[in-house]
Amino acid sequence: MKRLFFERRIQILALAAGSPAVITALLLLWTGDYPAKVRWTVTAVVLLAWIGVSSLLRERVASPLRTLASLLEAMREGDFSIRARGARGEDTLGEVMLQVNAMSSTLRAQRLGAMEATTLLRKVMEEIDVAIFAFDAERRLRLVNRSGEKLLGHAAEKLLRRDAEELGLAEFLTGDPSRTVQRTFSSAAGRWGIARSVFREGGLPHHLLVLTDLTRALREEELQAWQRMVRVFGHELNNSLAPIKSIAESLGTQLDRPDRPGDWDQDARHGLAIIASRSEALSRFLGAYAKLVRLPRPNFGAVDVGALVRRVVRLETRLAASIIEGPRIQVRGDEDQLEQLLINLLRNAVEASPETGGAVTVSWTKEERQVAVVIRDEGPGLANTANLFVPFFTTKPGGSGIGLVLSRQIAEAHGGSLTVQGRSDSPGCEARLVLPG
Repeated sequence: MKRLFFERRIQILALAAGSPAVITALLLLWTGDYPAKVRWTVTAVVLLAWIGVSSLLRERVASPLRTLASLLEAMREGDFSIRARGARGEDTLGEVMLQVNAMSSTLRAQRLGAMEATTLLRKVMEEIDVAIFAFDAERRLRLVNRSGEKLLGHAAEKLLRRDAEELGLAEFLTGDPSRTVQRTFSSAAGRWGIARSVFREGGLPHHLLVLTDLTRALREEELQAWQRMVRVFGHELNNSLAPIKSIAESLGTQLDRPDRPGDWDQDARHGLAIIASRSEALSRFLGAYAKLVRLPRPNFGAVDVGALVRRVVRLETRLAASIIEGPRIQVRGDEDQLEQLLINLLRNAVEASPETGGAVTVSWTKEERQVAVVIRDEGPGLANTANLFVPFFTTKPGGSGIGLVLSRQIAEAHGGSLTVQGRSDSPGCEARLVLPG
């Protein structure tokens, strides 16, 4: 009805535009001295022409608009294959048609891209070995992938629209959005990594829940950890027990001889001293390992970074380290553990620096939401950093090989990180401790 009203209005406007000329012509015709036949004939011709031209004008205006309406309706319904015929850029209407055709082509390409991306996403969700669930605002399941179906032991048709409480997943929709839990499901049991996030669809919040089976990965990591520990213990025990065994056998042989040499007492004392030395070294090794695995949890409090750095530098008397002052800032952490960490790093830097001419600098900076404490030395640098954080690996004579390992554990327990690498601007090393600011 609105379209007919618009077309009728166009025709009325066309008739109104021609009405002055038609009325004038008819007045002249009927007031003049013309035969009746001529009057009626001309009147009929003028009126027919008047109505015909207005109807033609209405059609010429309404037809392109009907075409545009059909195109837009097709695009609204998702059909982007229809194009306007005769679209040319020679006039304004033709330019409109060209732009509509171009928009239809763009929307078609975007829809194809979205369909391909959706197909790829669905394929990835189906093949990924992670259970994925999506719940609506009412905590009803809206989406589940193949791993999720396998985890719950039912097909998607039986799971969709069911409440999270019925599925046994309600506890994961509250609390910490990222955590590890021990849980038994209908088809699997073990440790699971839980990750939850919120997204919106139709203006309403939805929950995306991802469950990752950590059991296999943890078992592999545990096996590797045991293998590394056995290798380290085996190496250290062999280093100590082999000479102890050899010396003990040698002393036993000497005891069995009826005629002992005159210097037997001295050899016995020397052998027993070696056995005691190796036993003490083995005891130190076991004590260092116990210290490594018994690191207590940090006792968090406010720590002034500048005061901590200055106190640690004052404790080192072998070489005066230079302090590059940074901003006055505090971090949350265990002051005693952070002090031990910086002492370890500063001691390594001092021992690596030459006795004359070498310099050690300590600085700290604020980087967005982090605080970085950097210790630089001018020593020979590191040829290989791959084993720096391997327990009991050391390049220093008499070193225990746990200083950097402990330092990294302390940094990670504070939610930070510790890196040691060669300097790019000069010879030496750079140790960087990053803590949440």
